[in-house]
Amino acid sequence: MGDVAYIALGSNLGDRQGYLSRARLALAALSDSRIHAESDIEETPPLGPVAQPSYLNQMIALETTLAPEDLMLELLRIERDEGRLRGERWGARTLDLDLVAYGNRELRSETLTIPHPELPNRDFWQRQLAAVKGEP
Repeated sequence: MGDVAYIALGSNLGDRQGYLSRARLALAALSDSRIHAESDIEETPPLGPVAQPSYLNQMIALETTLAPEDLMLELLRIERDEGRLRGERWGARTLDLDLVAYGNRELRSETLTIPHPELPNRDFWQRQLAAVKGEP
């Protein structure tokens, strides 16, 4: 089909399970895309200086023909559709979708960096990424 994009899903407001579930459905419904693998859902403490509830996090491997920039636009749309409001940096959110990696590509633009620059700092992303790639 296409390349495999690795997308981190996170939520720490409201119906966290529901937000992740609807995000998976929206990702699977993207044109020329299908979910190839999913990690387990993991509860993690929030990152950053803002006091907030714990997150539910999950990694998805999405086979897609969408270019990375187009996929990122779709991720932002899905977040908005689920009530995501961008305000305080590192703040709480209904849904957070991060494009963590896209095949073996490296990309650096004004709007997108692949692999995600925070990947080395997030142990749970590394665990979940290894799980969806089938690595030990």
